[in-house]
Amino acid sequence: MTKLILLSESFQYVAVMLIAIFLFAWDINNLGQIDSVTWLIGTWENKTAKGSVYESWTKVNNMELAGKSFKVHEEDTVVFETIKLIEENNVLYYIPVVKNQNDGRPVRFTSKKATKNELVFENLAHDFPQRIAYTLVNNDSLVAVISGSINGSSRSMVFPMSRIK
Repeated sequence: MTKLILLSESFQYVAVMLIAIFLFAWDINNLGQIDSVTWLIGTWENKTAKGSVYESWTKVNNMELAGKSFKVHEEDTVVFETIKLIEENNVLYYIPVVKNQNDGRPVRFTSKKATKNELVFENLAHDFPQRIAYTLVNNDSLVAVISGSINGSSRSMVFPMSRIK
């Protein structure tokens, strides 16, 4: 009887370990795309001749990052844009709401690339931009580019940014 109890306890231990290993392996293999772009989290500064513009990102949950673009005027924070970066059905969507544009409605851009150092989104039906891209240069530097066509002419705007610590 004692051998049976010891065998049963050993079996339980092995079973628990196998389940733990399975869950760990399942979790690693099922990381969403949102986890590959957490490098975006933090506050980034783009210094311009008219002052600094900031973009700040936080993790809302395992399927969403929240962002905002803003400037600080005297002691007031002026928000230009709020952004949701969400994952649905293993696809990332960049969904900005820009002040005084699109009647205050969100616009959905679909990811074309999401890696450990690059994000590219497109919405060819949008007026401008049709493409939004972020490239991580290093841990403290990224470049954001919006591009597309206006009246048949290609345009792009480049925003080099530094991480604020």
